[in-house]
Amino acid sequence: MQTIDKFNFSGQKAFVRVDFNVPLDEKFNITDDTRIRAAIPTLKKILSDGGSVIIASHLGRPKGVEAKYSLQHILGHVSKLLGVPVEFADDCLGREAIEKSAALQAGQALMLENLRFYAAEEGKPRGLSEDAGEEEIAAAKKAEKANQKEMAKQLASYATVYVNDAFGTAHRAHASTAIIADYFDSDHKLFGYLMQNEIDAVEKVLENTVRPFTAIMGGSKVSSKIEIIENLLTKVNNLIIAGGMTYTFTKAMGGKIGNSIVEDDKLDLALSLIQKAKDNNVNLVLAVDAKAADSFSNDAHTQIVPAGEIPEGWEGLDIGPETEKKFAEVIEASKTILWNGPTGVFEFDNFAGGSKAVGLAILKATENGAFSLIGGGDSVACVNKFGIADKMSYVSTGGGALLEFIEGKVLPGIKAIRGY
Repeated sequence: MQTIDKFNFSGQKAFVRVDFNVPLDEKFNITDDTRIRAAIPTLKKILSDGGSVIIASHLGRPKGVEAKYSLQHILGHVSKLLGVPVEFADDCLGREAIEKSAALQAGQALMLENLRFYAAEEGKPRGLSEDAGEEEIAAAKKAEKANQKEMAKQLASYATVYVNDAFGTAHRAHASTAIIADYFDSDHKLFGYLMQNEIDAVEKVLENTVRPFTAIMGGSKVSSKIEIIENLLTKVNNLIIAGGMTYTFTKAMGGKIGNSIVEDDKLDLALSLIQKAKDNNVNLVLAVDAKAADSFSNDAHTQIVPAGEIPEGWEGLDIGPETEKKFAEVIEASKTILWNGPTGVFEFDNFAGGSKAVGLAILKATENGAFSLIGGGDSVACVNKFGIADKMSYVSTGGGALLEFIEGKVLPGIKAIRGY
């Protein structure tokens, strides 16, 4: 498989799929440019070799052409970070895109308008009526898949080499993330630095594990993390359950959780996961106390109570001090750490203590030689909030892509390049 370090881009036009789906405020200012900065090394490598770049991305989830989702809003910032003026084509499939791509010279850059302005990017038919029949739906899907191939073919025609540096969309079989690769031979399609780093980080954790291996899984629902948890139970030494799904496990074991968030239809599932952990000799670590509140508010009255003794009218919004110590002890003794999901409502400063304690324990373990992978939007937000992101071994830019990769799924964007 071709690699970016070994490839010489001199004289090449590179179609680079990036993930510039960044948050914008009401005035279209970028509020977090992490994803843009993460792709800059790949773009600079191509330009410094003497190649040219065609930058392609999506932004948001538009239903057709919507000005608020135009990549024009981020063009100036991309130009500033890249250090060269970036041209813009206001339609990724229009005449301007074709002509400007053809005119690109060495060292020049062009950004295409939002790929998702076209339904063909995602391969999903739009505009079907709610009462559409099965035959109509099937025909629409077939037509859109054909449109998707045509879109991928046209995008590929702009360039001589394809570079996928959009890990955040690697789990989608879209025109620009997977299908386009079919139009390049194996020597002319490769991962960018960001994509390769993401793959290396996950595979280091899951396949080249240094033990003890601890995973911290947070989040509000067991149902959203079930496949990840089941996969991890075959790989980890310790699995720490945190966040809102704590209370589903606690209730399943007979505890009282007051008004805490719970999935009553997943109590049996929680018990089965507890048994699976025992069967696999995995140390399943659950909270022993909680910081409970009398309302869902930063200013709520609080009390520390045993995890299974939360009073009626109160809800657990974070772990308690004894759980902080318990989690930290396990984490600090680990050599490989995966963190996905906070311990509580970290957006409220009064309920961020548990997540901060976990973050600091990971920091300490990392300083002592452990490999730490932080993934998922909320976990990344945590390490950024606590000012420790740069102290972690790797902070992933992927959300759904990372979770599906951890689940053990084959991601279309990865398979399109390396074949598996």
